[in-house]
Amino acid sequence: MASVTSLTASVHQRLADALSAALPEAGSADPLLRRSDRADFQANGILALAKKAKANPRELATQVVARVESGDVIKDIEVSGPGFLNITITDKAITENLAARYEDGERLGVPLAENPGTTVIDYAQPNVAKEMHVGHLRSAVIGDAVVQILEFTGESVVRRHHIGDWGTQFGMLIQYLIEHPHELDHKGAAEVSGEEAMSNLNRLYKAARTLFDSDEEFKTRARRRVVDLQAGEPETLAMWQKFVDESKIYFYSVFDKLDMEIRDPDVVGESGYNDMLDETCRLLEESGVAVRSDGALCVFFDDVKGPDGNPVPLIVKKSDGGYGYAATDLSAIRDRVFNLKANTLVYVVDARQSLHFKMVFETARRAGWLSDDVHAQQLAFGTVLGKDGKPFKTREGETVRLVDLLDEAIERATAVVREKDTLGQLSEEEISERGTQVGIGAVKYADLSTSANRDYKFDLDQMVSLNGDTSVYLQYAYARIQSILRKAGEVRPAAHPELELAPAERELGLHLDRFAETITEVADEYAPHKLAAYLYQLASLYTTFYSECPVLKADTPAQVENRLFLCDLTARTLHQGMALLGIRTPERL
Repeated sequence: MASVTSLTASVHQRLADALSAALPEAGSADPLLRRSDRADFQANGILALAKKAKANPRELATQVVARVESGDVIKDIEVSGPGFLNITITDKAITENLAARYEDGERLGVPLAENPGTTVIDYAQPNVAKEMHVGHLRSAVIGDAVVQILEFTGESVVRRHHIGDWGTQFGMLIQYLIEHPHELDHKGAAEVSGEEAMSNLNRLYKAARTLFDSDEEFKTRARRRVVDLQAGEPETLAMWQKFVDESKIYFYSVFDKLDMEIRDPDVVGESGYNDMLDETCRLLEESGVAVRSDGALCVFFDDVKGPDGNPVPLIVKKSDGGYGYAATDLSAIRDRVFNLKANTLVYVVDARQSLHFKMVFETARRAGWLSDDVHAQQLAFGTVLGKDGKPFKTREGETVRLVDLLDEAIERATAVVREKDTLGQLSEEEISERGTQVGIGAVKYADLSTSANRDYKFDLDQMVSLNGDTSVYLQYAYARIQSILRKAGEVRPAAHPELELAPAERELGLHLDRFAETITEVADEYAPHKLAAYLYQLASLYTTFYSECPVLKADTPAQVENRLFLCDLTARTLHQGMALLGIRTPERL
């Protein structure tokens, strides 16, 4: 694997060297390089340095220019305004750099992280015996993209799906199942679909709830059953396991539809930490991090107060001896830090849980479980809104079932694929397969192209549109390139550094060269929306290139090969970038 030094890094190094030579007392100074409309790059760092050294910025800029090594990479450098530098790159350097990326196979010159660690990512956390709704979409989609991106940079990633599989509601369900033992039986040997599994659970939940609300004796038996569950009584645990297994059939069918891999060993629900809860509480109390207050075990914070001005604690153990979410979350931190040896913990959880996690992380820091070497953070996400800008509900005011949303997206996308296939080149099977890839891609991209912490509107018409910032636009750009490469027949893509580049070729080339920098930034910041923005811009620049620079009808054979090379590298970059977002790129559309 060859790591490729980007053009930005090459220019940065040359300017930094020239700055140090012109102003030795500045040490290693940052030239503050950025892409520019006026030239390929602009450097703005000289103004601040001149101010510090009490020098004239234009004079200092002129001295720097005199010391810059130009030639193979830098074609032209000029001082503008009060002391900015405008830098133009040679065409040869652009093509040679892209050729090096092209040679590097799937990695495209993206380096592996210098000091990879172990990151545990907690995402996609549905609740047992409950329908997944639109609120579960973001955690799954954002979490999956961050997992893919970090693994691509060489980080060791442990996936954790902290499913809601414990708590008092199970007393009612288990008691009902013990009294109606065949409610979750599967008819025949055929595999049960996710829909069937969920409808079984829904039916049982409603029946149990009705009985619980109307029959005092059943309510008493259900409450006793909770005690048995917490004590690990075998028959109770066996019945509880039935609910977990039935729910997993359903979860896995939804994740499968989302084109996401969820592996069984990574599903460690609330129940996975039961054996640690006592010890977690003991350690917190003995170290004085948690104190008894009105019979409950609590942790207090100076900056967390209720509307009445009184402190609001994190309750680790309730006064009745039951454990809160905090006990489970703190036990999970201990497990992840001491058993899984994680350096970083990332929680992809709704922004409305921010205060809870802030208190949990602070408690873990006070207890010494999180340290300077182990960092925990919540990757908080906003709400999914309807077209009206209000939280997304059905007409009846219910939360929207996730499966219904995905099915509708696939249906809309299939119609778009069928409409575009004017020559009837695709079979029904191909239309259906592509419709699924386009529909699911559209849903994921709409989510990932918005900064996670912002709310976004769920508008299917917009999502499957061929125009604008949508995954369909990117998928069509990719398919168009594949079509050109097929038409090229025997002519192979090849880089020709000796050729002059047209303006649209240069713009496309400079953007392709920024792929590695973008991936590094996206991984450092857990910001998949920046990768989505990069890919959209790539597709837009490609569209301009395609309309301004004939590929197969270029002037010379060398130019045809070079343009095919630009096409192919663009396609590979789109394909790799979209894969990291969990989105498929069909070869034909």
